[in-house]
Amino acid sequence: MVNETVSSVVNSTIADYTEFFSAAAEPQIVLSAKPSLVQGIPDGILALIAPVVAYWTFSMFFHTLDTFNLAETYRIHPSEEVKARNLASRFDVLCEVILQHIIQSVVGYGFYRFDGISQTGYESNQIWNIKKYLIVNLHLNQYLSLEIIDTLVNYAYNYGISAFKIAIGFVIIDTWQYWLHRLMHLNKTLYKKYHSVHHELYVPYAYGALFNAPLEGFLLDTLGTGIAAILTGLSQREQIILYTFATMKTVDDHCGYDLPFDPFQMIFPNNSVYHDIHHQTWGLKSNFAQPFFVFWDNVCSTKFAPMDSELKGVKRINIHQYKKFLQNRENERVEKLKKFKESMDVSNEEDKKIDETKKKDM
Repeated sequence: MVNETVSSVVNSTIADYTEFFSAAAEPQIVLSAKPSLVQGIPDGILALIAPVVAYWTFSMFFHTLDTFNLAETYRIHPSEEVKARNLASRFDVLCEVILQHIIQSVVGYGFYRFDGISQTGYESNQIWNIKKYLIVNLHLNQYLSLEIIDTLVNYAYNYGISAFKIAIGFVIIDTWQYWLHRLMHLNKTLYKKYHSVHHELYVPYAYGALFNAPLEGFLLDTLGTGIAAILTGLSQREQIILYTFATMKTVDDHCGYDLPFDPFQMIFPNNSVYHDIHHQTWGLKSNFAQPFFVFWDNVCSTKFAPMDSELKGVKRINIHQYKKFLQNRENERVEKLKKFKESMDVSNEEDKKIDETKKKDM
């Protein structure tokens, strides 16, 4: 008897909601041009401007730390190593990065010209139809109140879908960059002609993040990110987020610091220390993954696996562990060099004794 009553109430409720959505006026679609986020600057143009502004603003933050020695505890390499080990001057880096930004802006503007005008006026209709489907077809109202359904649908539509698309964009960018980056290292011609330019910076710094040969910069960064935006169908506003976030993440990876409370380094396992390993002569053939995750390095067994005992089993190296690791490697190098010199001295002494013996025999 109770089950029959409950079933009757549920069926009645479903019928009521079905009649409600049938009788209620479906929101009309009245399309119009979507207003720009910044008055006078179309969102598509802002998607080109924002990453460049973010690049130099974020880079100047780290450059200020460099110049005034404000965070030496968290600096990966001593400042004197920048001049001593890097093969490219800061002026050369500056010129190449500016050229890179010109190329990506010109290419981006070309795509923008073929992009349609962003429109609005359809959102209420789509939200209404999603709610109708969830209630009338899936009977979700049996488990959740209308208020909760309304909140979930609105948040998912306005934020969740965009977040999902951008996350997929991250994966596409990582996949594109991993395999192209790895190819640049495996193919001697590609490395010598193109990728070796980026590796003139053995001690990376922030605004050197996009220091590449022009063709490599176009293929690796501009084209890769553009493909991610196209495949995921990002809107112009979503492009602003993806391009700017990816740019800031790349700068952070090359910043030369492992700062506490740095959100990029707290969220992502692929951080400045992880990428610094790749910039060292002994790490060139590992840690190809960039800029977000490390799953391709894990899957393809290209993640740097040091033999040093202090780093065994460590999934995420912090600045203090890494500095200790670098110091141990330097100590080993000095010790080997010392032993080599000693062996050479011994060899020279033996040669002298042999020569003296020969002279006496004569």
